[in-house]
Amino acid sequence: MTTARDQIRKLVLQHYEQEFSPKEFVPGVTPIPVTGKTFDHEEIQHLVDASLDFWLTTGRYAEEFERKLARKVGVRHALFCNSGSSANLLAFTALTSPILGARAIKRGDEVITVAAGFPTTVNPIIQNGCIPVFLDVLIGTYDIDVSQLEQAYTEKTKAVFVAHTLGNPFNLRAVKDFCDRYKLWLIEDMCDAFGATYEGQNVGTFGDIATLSFYPAHHVTTGEGGAVLTNRPMLKKIIESFRDWGRDCWCAPGKDNTCEKRFLHQLGDLPYGFDHKFTYSHIGFNLKATDMQAAVGVKQLDRLDDFVAKRRRNWDLLFSLLKNEEWLILPKATENAEPSWFGFALTIKPESGISTREVTFALNEKNIGTRQLFGGNLVRQPAYRNTEFRVIGDLKNTDIVMNHTFWLGVWPGLSEEMIRFMADTLKSFRP
Repeated sequence: MTTARDQIRKLVLQHYEQEFSPKEFVPGVTPIPVTGKTFDHEEIQHLVDASLDFWLTTGRYAEEFERKLARKVGVRHALFCNSGSSANLLAFTALTSPILGARAIKRGDEVITVAAGFPTTVNPIIQNGCIPVFLDVLIGTYDIDVSQLEQAYTEKTKAVFVAHTLGNPFNLRAVKDFCDRYKLWLIEDMCDAFGATYEGQNVGTFGDIATLSFYPAHHVTTGEGGAVLTNRPMLKKIIESFRDWGRDCWCAPGKDNTCEKRFLHQLGDLPYGFDHKFTYSHIGFNLKATDMQAAVGVKQLDRLDDFVAKRRRNWDLLFSLLKNEEWLILPKATENAEPSWFGFALTIKPESGISTREVTFALNEKNIGTRQLFGGNLVRQPAYRNTEFRVIGDLKNTDIVMNHTFWLGVWPGLSEEMIRFMADTLKSFRP
């Protein structure tokens, strides 16, 4: 018997074919965004299917998504949340848990990061009362300058929290060895690098915790959404607690007494038998996502390998078309890394006399999207003016990034014709 759901699925397919059919590319007229979502009718069918359940919080699709995601990255635990920024907040805040004893990060502790980054990699450090220690980056890879690690270390240093910039893994061997030597926590922000590897191993599996974003700009999307990844059961429990109001109970929404000891606990100064479902071990948040978001993610994960391959193809083509432009510094992969490119970073050589603003304005005039490399130099941003931090060296390269670097898209929705038009437009600025 054909059900109403079956009929709706067929109608969704018709809707997709009517509303999202490919359109002709007209150079200079058709927008070329730096990022975008790639999907077909199956994602919409999953989304509608979840909405028909009318289970408006996490449910069956979220459980499936977390299992598939953990397997894909190669970790034991994946916890779905409402954004990549929330994932970063959860990852860092988890390390402040009293459950971790002497290793818990405390107010006033220092955390090594980079100034040429995205604010929400740094903000959780500050929001937890800790002090970011800003290192410089390398021009070309745009990742952390590991030669400054030893200089940055003090007795207050408790963690390293950095991102794999634009999908290019940072020098994980050097950073991991440094963290192991001083018994520091390592958080990998892999929001831009899903599918990348270092020495043949997936990024997100080197540190104590890793984070992902599923915003529409990223490799796979759930709309809004993010995830926290770890191999450590204790950290999984802590992260889950902070995500779910800070509660001690681990029951999924809509479920009770999975431990069969709901009224048999005595915790804190509460009376014996106080309902475990309403017992709180952390000062937490509510950062859960919805099952409708997870439903989209379940199907998107099936496409990740293809998405990554297309990103690499577009990056390689753009590199080959621009490799002779001597006024530009082209991006390069970190040694021993296989990036999962999020964007194509270009630095205009300061001595070329070409204005970065002039180039990006002209590109945008032709509907070619561009972006700064995140916040440029975060210590120069107004938000951090009255914030306590330390700086290693003079951040010379970070200032170059702020003044002379921008990036172009390589996402799967870009055609070869679009990539060639981008390159041709840039070549017109050749001095």
